[in-house]
Amino acid sequence: MEVRKDEQQTMENKSKIHFVLVHGIGAGGWCWYKIRCLLEKSGYKVYCPDLKSAGIDPTDPNSILKFEDYNKPLIDLLSVLPENEKVILVGHSAGGLSVTDAIHRFGKKISVAVYVGATMLRRGFLTDADIKDGVPDFSEHGDKREFQHKVIYNMSPEEDATLGWMLSKAGPFQAISGATFTESPEIDEVARLYIKTLQDHFLKLEQQDAMIKKWPPSDVFALESDHSPMFSTPSDLFGVLAKVANLN
Repeated sequence: MEVRKDEQQTMENKSKIHFVLVHGIGAGGWCWYKIRCLLEKSGYKVYCPDLKSAGIDPTDPNSILKFEDYNKPLIDLLSVLPENEKVILVGHSAGGLSVTDAIHRFGKKISVAVYVGATMLRRGFLTDADIKDGVPDFSEHGDKREFQHKVIYNMSPEEDATLGWMLSKAGPFQAISGATFTESPEIDEVARLYIKTLQDHFLKLEQQDAMIKKWPPSDVFALESDHSPMFSTPSDLFGVLAKVANLN
């Protein structure tokens, strides 16, 4: 079958767009498998790094005491990108901290930063008000599977909830809660988008709205999803990300 020149040009343009998808605490690059497939089938390049101690990284999370150590795999990935290449950087949940850290360090290599039901704080965990308004309560306990089913994957397919329960790991909470960033002049030069997760039982809607009000992004989208739209509404999330890519 002959490929039309305009279609070929479109595919070539898409192949130049790099998505970097960053997982939240306790998860890993595996959590993006549906979104990665959708993006790659559409011609985009996609990276889903495991942060330190996450996914298949064997590091003991209790040994990760500083956020810069936890986020090192993402920073290393961005540091080796050619100067003329930019990425669309997407962070989910606590992965938003990784995105903000990357903006401070490599703003010129990021075309758009996308926060998906994510922590979006300009300088990390700085004040009691930030913690109250913008950070989920990591102290919630109970049976892990029941907690995830009711709070993290409450709208997600049972098989994805089971996958999450089987693959999720303990996270380096000390490193996450101690994340603070040195202000960079590039921080306001990177376009930021926020995707609200309207049925989120973990990062509550009022917390998301508080962060958006405190540090307004360029645009805000909304999904009728739980805390894990990559599982509960993958087509809708893909649609927003594709729209973002088409604007760049």
